[in-house]
Parts: sequence; structure tokens; C-alpha cells
Amino acid sequence: QVQLVESGGGLAQPGGSLRLSCAASGMIFRINAMGWYRQAPGKERELVAQIIIGDNINYLDDVKGRFTISRDNAKNTLYLQMNSLKPEDTAVYYCNANLRQLGNSKDFISWGQGTQVTVSS
Repeated sequence: QVQLVESGGGLAQPGGSLRLSCAASGMIFRINAMGWYRQAPGKERELVAQIIIGDNINYLDDVKGRFTISRDNAKNTLYLQMNSLKPEDTAVYYCNANLRQLGNSKDFISWGQGTQVTVSS
């Protein structure tokens, strides 16, 4: 069983910073891609940033220049450094991984439980 455990959410003031972490554990053979999604109340879940195997990185246009995604392959841990936060960044942030487990021939998607990020003065 694979688990994704997020941490680092909380309350920040506009213009402030937060750093999210997502640790993947379990019998992992390969991680094809990891990313951060967010879902605000009444809105659909959206992709914020993603690292695809080969270190291809994609960002939601609204967070470009403010958020930085990175990954520690040795620790199977994903990070999201969020700077210059805005109230509209308020959402539950979810970690996502496309991966393959040891002894399994198929890839699958795993989700974390989510961590709340609130940006407010």
C-alpha cells in the first residue's frame, strides 16, 4: 500500500510564504510524476504544479513566479514553496503521484489526504 502524507499547511498573511511537503511511502518501484492540486470551496480541483519523470515541470499560470515545486528523489518527498501568497490561494492542497509499486505491472494514481492553506490578514 502506498501512502502520501502532506504537511506544512496553515495560515499565512497576504504576501507571506508557506512550504508544503508530501512524503510517499510504501513498496514503490517508480514514481512517474508527482504534483500538487488544490480545491477551493465551490470550485473544481485544479493542478497547481507538477514534476514529470525527466524533471519536466508544469505550473498553473496564476502561480508562476510565486510557487516552486521540487522533489527529493532519495526521500520520495515532494515540496511546494509558496511565496507572495494571495487570498485566492486559499484552498485544500492535495499531493498526487502517478507511480508503480514493486511487483506490479501497472501504474496507478495515489492521493494524499489534503492540507488546508488559508491566506488572510
